[in-house]
Amino acid sequence: MNLHEYQAKALFAQFDIPVPQGRVASTAEEALASAEELGGELWVVKAQVHAGGRGKAGGVLLARSVAEVGEHTEALLGTRLYTHQSGPEGLPVDTVYVEEGSLIARELYLSLLVDRDLERVVIMASASGGMDIESVAADTPEQILSFALHPGAGLADFQTRMLGFGLGLDQNQQRELSDILSNLVKLFHACDASLIEINPLIVTEAGNVIALDAKINVEDNALFRQASLAELRDEAQEDENEREARAHDLSYVSLGGNIACMVNGAGLAMATMDLIKLHGGEPANFLDVGGGATVERVTEAFKIILSNKNVEAILVNIFGGIVRCDLIAEGIVVAVREVGVDVPVIVRLEGTNVEKGRALLAENDLAILAADDLTDAAIKVVTLAKDRDALL
Repeated sequence: MNLHEYQAKALFAQFDIPVPQGRVASTAEEALASAEELGGELWVVKAQVHAGGRGKAGGVLLARSVAEVGEHTEALLGTRLYTHQSGPEGLPVDTVYVEEGSLIARELYLSLLVDRDLERVVIMASASGGMDIESVAADTPEQILSFALHPGAGLADFQTRMLGFGLGLDQNQQRELSDILSNLVKLFHACDASLIEINPLIVTEAGNVIALDAKINVEDNALFRQASLAELRDEAQEDENEREARAHDLSYVSLGGNIACMVNGAGLAMATMDLIKLHGGEPANFLDVGGGATVERVTEAFKIILSNKNVEAILVNIFGGIVRCDLIAEGIVVAVREVGVDVPVIVRLEGTNVEKGRALLAENDLAILAADDLTDAAIKVVTLAKDRDALL
């Protein structure tokens, strides 16, 4: 689950991580009041969306008067922001963050993330922070500093000193960085984060180190013990199908292809998508109906995947273990009739009650093709996605 910048900065402040003063606003009037309350002669109006690259997309605007704060806010609210991370449909701007202006001497990059290969939290930093950090990572990776935290020892003093030297900070700034890193590690564990990113982490003209931006991703599987953070979820920033799937306990991720997948088990779903790619197709989604699938959940799954207008064919791949093949087959028949599926459906069943499941599918006069095995299923669905009359 992603947090907005203003939400992340509120958490930063709770953990004594220095951030500029700011206020969230959902109307131009609130933005004007925020600017007047903050005072000063320079403000920044930031669109609050769950995507990076806001600055390049026109989502971060500098204001030199209170009136200009209102003008920028009106220009942003109610629009959709298109960045390289938002996708072609963009993300809605429902709120802005009005922040006091900062006098920047240097822009750095700092992040903490879970490295699943190392099974440790890794700290990454660069002296080349700012809007072009992706280019730095791609073109000059040697400018990215990183080290893993020992799960028992935690953050060591030598690691903060090494990072401070690598970032070219003076002695006072290194002390400030040490405090920031220590508090970020505490925050990372306290909120069950999968990522905390500050880009940029700035050195002000006065020589202080401050988090000018804040991004926090919370691990979804830990939300059961993060009730206060779960309440911060902004569903308007999430894919509508993914939101609907979550409401029905389905694991769903939208992709860019035209072959919809419905599978039980995350590993099998990944293998299914790999085979589709291997045979020249493009998956439209990842969808795991889980081990406790019911007729109702299968029906909802069909509704969700068919709401994607790019879908040209559907592959259902079920290995019956906990969930029985005949139950899935019944769900498929009900769903195809109820939803009105008008694209080819390929079904591969294997496992518990597979013969009953295949018989249920064969007894119905629906446009459902059975597959002998997973490779056969992948070949058939790719063929039908290109020409729906090829095998029918």
